Amino acid sequence: MTDPAPAPALRTLIVDDEPLAVERLQVICARLDGVQVVGTAGDGQAGLRLIEALSPDLVLLDMTMPLTDGLTVARKLGTQDNPPAVIFVTAHDEFAVEAFDLEAIDYVLKPVSPDRLQRAIQRVGSRRGKVKDRPAQESQWLTEFWVPHRSELVRIGATYVERIDAERDYVRLHVSAQAGGGQNFLLLQTITSLEERLDPEQFIRIHRSCILRRDRITGLRHEGLGVWSVETADGQVLRIGRTYLPNVKKMAGR
Repeated sequence: MTDPAPAPALRTLIVDDEPLAVERLQVICARLDGVQVVGTAGDGQAGLRLIEALSPDLVLLDMTMPLTDGLTVARKLGTQDNPPAVIFVTAHDEFAVEAFDLEAIDYVLKPVSPDRLQRAIQRVGSRRGKVKDRPAQESQWLTEFWVPHRSELVRIGATYVERIDAERDYVRLHVSAQAGGGQNFLLLQTITSLEERLDPEQFIRIHRSCILRRDRITGLRHEGLGVWSVETADGQVLRIGRTYLPNVKKMAGR
């Protein structure tokens, strides 16, 4: 029996306004199996023109560029029938939520390591293989978070997030032991803007600084004088803000 033919190399376009960053990506890609760099562009507009001309399989896309930034490029690609896969390669971690809203395959932080880029590229084949099976109507709610951790971004499924606390312009995600060993992660996002993108069937805001997974709530406690608290599965007692009390009581059928 003959061995199956290897998969064709991913025809890859690099879009970055920093010449040294482009050169580094070219060097790394040259050492990776299954990757063929077919062109480079120094800004978003040139990148869009080359994407139209070359029809690459993959775009390694910088986030911050003059005139047309990476998010704008990705949005325009999202209107195409068969867009290339996008991996953002950037020095900025604060755009991760917007990037994955645009169905980016991965979000790699600079300085890029060969191992990290290889892992990102390996995801391209598996993700693109599922496109045919994608349902016509996808969920409007967040199903995963990508959060900075050390020198990369970590994927956390929304089902593993037990509590979200506000910390000024950030939120802190408290993750269950099954996903992150009970860790917590900071994400640059306000709690109000995040609440709008969470499935209300799974999450409920109980305070101006706290959102809980509904299935973590085991009971309500009346403290007197109109003050109520929720009891959680891990034994915590968290006060309910007056603004959010009617919605919490409604959840409990009261």
